[in-house]
Formats: sequence, structure tokens, C-alpha cells
Amino acid sequence: MKPLKIFFGIVFLLILASNIRSISHWNESRGVYDDICYLRQAHLFQRFGWHGLDTNLALDDDHYLEGKAREINYPSWTDDTKALCHIKPPNVDKRVLVPPPGTGFVLSLFPEGRQVIPLYMLANVIVAGFAWAGLWQAQRFNMQGLAGVFGALAIYFMINPTKASYSMAPTMVCCALAGFLTARLFADEGRSRLALTALVGLLLGLSANFRLPNILLSTGYFLFFGLSFLTWRTRDKFLRGLSFGLAFLAGVLPVLVANAINAGSPFATTYGGPDAVPPRLDATVLLAYLMDAQFPLIVVACGWTAMLWRRARQSGARQLAFVVAGNLAVNLVFFATHPVFTPYYTMPMIMLSLWTLLFATLEMRDEKSLDQFRGTAVA
Repeated sequence: MKPLKIFFGIVFLLILASNIRSISHWNESRGVYDDICYLRQAHLFQRFGWHGLDTNLALDDDHYLEGKAREINYPSWTDDTKALCHIKPPNVDKRVLVPPPGTGFVLSLFPEGRQVIPLYMLANVIVAGFAWAGLWQAQRFNMQGLAGVFGALAIYFMINPTKASYSMAPTMVCCALAGFLTARLFADEGRSRLALTALVGLLLGLSANFRLPNILLSTGYFLFFGLSFLTWRTRDKFLRGLSFGLAFLAGVLPVLVANAINAGSPFATTYGGPDAVPPRLDATVLLAYLMDAQFPLIVVACGWTAMLWRRARQSGARQLAFVVAGNLAVNLVFFATHPVFTPYYTMPMIMLSLWTLLFATLEMRDEKSLDQFRGTAVA
């Protein structure tokens, strides 16, 4: 069995090395407007610390945004009303950045001018680490093959499509870690269950700071904990749901504070245009998803979830499948009715689902261990 682990371990290393080699030649001024938005938020954090949550365009007195716009030959760099990724929210007398602050904060941890390359390199190494962890955990030949194929794809995805948006690098790391912790949550019988629940909630809340749609990654969890309490009404169910909810709120707090500063209310959005229109079905968007590489991954995630539900003999595995199914359903409805398509919009939902399913399947291992799957953690 070990030769297969060695083989895939080498494959992981080769893909990771290829990714890092590619990343090392990247240019931060590649002409993508959203890139400049994230970099300006990082610049504000480096200048003002936590006061950098205030993204008022008037604070660009050092002409950082202007310089970045000129680098990519943006034609309207002299017009504040057409500043890249800035809008004027209703009832607020200033122009502010659209994206949430998390991606800019992570970028601000690295030296200005060399922020994107180390961020992506670090994210690649972390995701590769989870791939190796899955491969190491796999014991049976077929499980090693499963962990190996998925791990190779997961590392590859850290370039394509993750490179399309700087927000995707930290998001993919969150998905891998949350998937691992979710599998542990539904397999742990010890006293750490409540702590794991809170940790997963905090992590999913933090992910919304990178991309606001990541808030939907928590929907399956809220459905599960809510329905569990309504069905059994026990103190244990209440505490688990409460710990998840409070931890999630703590994680999403930076977004709420940023909204209050920039949009006038914690629950007001800085998004506008097509991102803020009511949901509607669009045949063009649906066709784009059907023709994209995201679609077969969605099919795999749905089929894997159904198989886990069908084969599980203990409640924990079925509960985990319910969480994944809830996430898939809500996210698929949202993006199917969102008027914009990109090659990475559904990737966070897909990767969170697949990482969770992988580690849950490895925990179960074979038919005999189904009886031993410690799924009563949230029973």
C-alpha cells in the first residue's frame, strides 16, 4: 500500500513546485480592477492600522490608488466619480471600497509591492499540507487513490481558478481547514465537541471577510443546528447551536464594522450594480455553469454526498451529509439565480464540500468501520 502513498506524495510535490514556480513570476499590476481594490485596502491597513477599515477615497492623499490606476492605463484615473471599485452608498457622503476587508488585511501582512506572491505561495503550501494529511490518513488502497486524486486536483486548483481573484487564496485555505474540522466534529465523542463547533463557526465567519458570498458556506450548518434543536429541544442541542452562532458572529464582525463605517450601517452593503440585483434565472448564466469545469465538480460533490448518506449506518455520518447537502442546495440556488458568472464563484462551496466528504470518508475507511464511526458527536 505504501508505494501508492509515495507516488501521490511525489505528485503533490511536483504540482506544488510547478505552482510556486509559476507564482514567482506573477506581476501585481496585471490589469484586473479588483486586484487594485484589494491592494488599496492592504495599503490602508499598513498606513492606518485598524483605522484602515475606513476606505474613504478622501484618504488617498498619498495618491496610491491613482498610481495603481495609471500603472494599468485606466482611462478615468483623474475622475473620482469613476474610481476603481469605489461606490457612493445611499445616505453616505463619501466614496468607499466595495469588497470586504479580509483579503486586504491578509495582503497587508506582507511587504508592499511583494504581497500577492507570498500570499499565494503560503496558501498553496497550506492546501498541499491538507492534501498530504488526507493521503497519510488513508489506509486502504482505494482510499489512497481517492485521497491522491483529490489532493492533486486541490493543489492544481490553487492556480486555476484561484488566481482569478486574490480573495480566493485565503478562501481556499479556509475551506480546507473547515472541511477537516467538520469531519472531526461529526466523528468526535469527547469533550472537545463544543470547542470544535465554535471553531468551525468562527472559521466560516472569518471566510466572509474575504468574499461576502462566503457567508453562504454556513447555511448547511445553521440548518442542521436549528432543526436539531427544534426537533429534540435539549440543552446540549441549544448550546451547540449557540456556540456555532456566536462564534460565526465573532468571525463576521470585521465585515459588520466595515459596513457601519463605510455604508452607514452594519447590515448595509457596499456592493452595487449586478451584484445587488434581485435573484433571477438567466439561461446564459446557467449555460455558462453547465459548460464550465465547475459543473462536473458539483456533480461529484452531490453524488458523493448522496453515497455517504446512503451507506452511513451511524447518525453522525448522515448528519454530516445533511450539512453538506444543505450547503450545496442553498449555494447552488444562489449562484444559479445570480446574474453574473465567473469560473470561480462556486469553488468555495465545492471545495468545502469535497474536503469535508474526503476526511469523513477517510474516517469511515471501510464497511466495517461504518459501525465504528463515532457520529454521535452531534446526535
